[in-house]
Amino acid sequence: MTTTCTHLDQIHDVTPSAQGCEDCLKTGERWVHLRECLVCGHVGCCDSSRNRHATKHFHATGHPIIRSFEPGEDWRWCYVDEVVV
Repeated sequence: MTTTCTHLDQIHDVTPSAQGCEDCLKTGERWVHLRECLVCGHVGCCDSSRNRHATKHFHATGHPIIRSFEPGEDWRWCYVDEVVV
């Protein structure tokens, strides 16, 4: 594991795919917190949520960096390097 993120070049200026978890909204599920993919803008629920759609999105696409999509939070996470960005 590295102490720095090696994927910063993959961050894009994205538009959120939804104002809630895109996948939970389709199925009527609930979520705890939201995360936004900084590669494509997919909004998914966090790992404390039942469906863990943000992490599922990472495994399906390989998009490495998310940010919190919660008001007042300003952090990013790299799944690959397992570091706060």
